Amino acid sequence: MAKPGRIPDFRKLYPEASEEVIEVLRQTERKMQYQEYDLKMEQIVVDQEEQIVDIIPSREDSLERLMDKEVQFQEASITVEEVILQRLEVQRLHRALSLLSEDERYLIEQIYFEEKTEREMAKELGVYHNAVHKKKQLILKKLKNFLKNF
Repeated sequence: MAKPGRIPDFRKLYPEASEEVIEVLRQTERKMQYQEYDLKMEQIVVDQEEQIVDIIPSREDSLERLMDKEVQFQEASITVEEVILQRLEVQRLHRALSLLSEDERYLIEQIYFEEKTEREMAKELGVYHNAVHKKKQLILKKLKNFLKNF
C-alpha cells in the first residue's frame, strides 16, 4: 500500500493490465486509505482569512487516547423499570418452579443453580446421559408452558 494520500501508478506496476483493472485498483487503494488513514486521523483546517484553526476529530479513536483526553463515558446503568421487570421475571420463574415435582425441581436446581453437568447428574441418578438430557428438555418445555400462563 502507498503512503497516505498517494496512490501508486498502477499503469507502471501492471503494464499488461486493462484500464478497467487499473481503475479498480485505484478505487480499491483509495478505499483502503480512507479506512486506514482518513477515518483514524484528526484533520486540521486553517482559515487564512479569519486566522482560525479548527481541529476536526477522527471518526474512530482509541480508548487510550480518549482516556488521555479524560473523556467521560456514560455508565451502563440499569433503569428502575428494568429492575422491576427482572424481579417480576424472577417471581414468575419461582412460581413456575414451585409447580414442578420434587424430582423435576431437584434436577433443574442441580443443573442450573449448582452447575452440575448432565453427565454428573446421570451418574448420580444411575441413568444414561440421554435420559437426563431428555428429562431436562421436557421439564424446560413444561416451565415454558407454565410461564406462558402466568
